[in-house]
Amino acid sequence: MLVLPSIAFGQRAAEAWWIDAGLKVQTGFTGLYNSEFVESTAWDYDISRGTAFGGKLGLNYDSNGVTLDVMYSRASHNSENASIDENIKLDWTAIDLYLMWRNNKRLGYFELGPKYSLINGVDRNSALSAMTVDATDDFSSNEISAVLGFGVYLLGSDGAFSGIFGFRLEYGITDFTQNDNALLGDAVLASASSHPIFAGIVFELNWGIGYVGRASCGQRSKFMKF
Repeated sequence: MLVLPSIAFGQRAAEAWWIDAGLKVQTGFTGLYNSEFVESTAWDYDISRGTAFGGKLGLNYDSNGVTLDVMYSRASHNSENASIDENIKLDWTAIDLYLMWRNNKRLGYFELGPKYSLINGVDRNSALSAMTVDATDDFSSNEISAVLGFGVYLLGSDGAFSGIFGFRLEYGITDFTQNDNALLGDAVLASASSHPIFAGIVFELNWGIGYVGRASCGQRSKFMKF
C-alpha cells in the first residue's frame, strides 16, 4: 500500500507556500498521572482507552509548516482498590485545539506543539456505590498539554491527496483537579497534581487546497489550486 508522494508535489512544496486541510482520528491509552497515586500500595491503574476525531488546517513552506487541529475527544481514567472491591472510573469529553509545528521529510513527519483543551464535562462512576455522578466542578474547565508526534505517509500519488499514519504522545502541564475529592475522594492522593496523559495512534486524510507560486517565468506570484 506504500505509495511515494509525487516528485511534482515535492518540488512544489520546496518552492512555494502551500495550504492543506484534512480529517483525522486518533485512539490510544489515556489516564491521569498523579505521583501520590503511582506510589500508593492500595490503588492500581487499569488500562483506559480514549478516542478523538476532527479536522486540521495546515500552512506550509518548504519542508516545515504549522497546523491547527480541532478535535472532539473522549478520555478515561480507571483505578481499582482490590482490598475494598472498589473501582472508580472517570470519563471526560473535551474540545481540543492543537497548534503544531510540523517538519515533513521524504516519507515521514515530526511534530511538536501545545494542546489547549476545553473540558465539556466529567463523570465519576463508583462500582462500590453503583452510582455515576457529575464531577465536572471537581475538575479544571481547561487544560494545557505538551504534544509530540511522528509518522509516515502511506498514501498519496500527487499533492492533492495524502494519507498519513502516526503516533502521538501527550502530557498535561497544568493540574486537572480542582479539590481534594476530585480524583478518588482521597485527600492524600489529591495532595499531588493530576496530569492527563495520552499515547496512541493517529490517522489523517489530507487534501491540498493550493499553493502560492509563479505560474511561469517572469510572472508575479499568485495562488493556484492543486
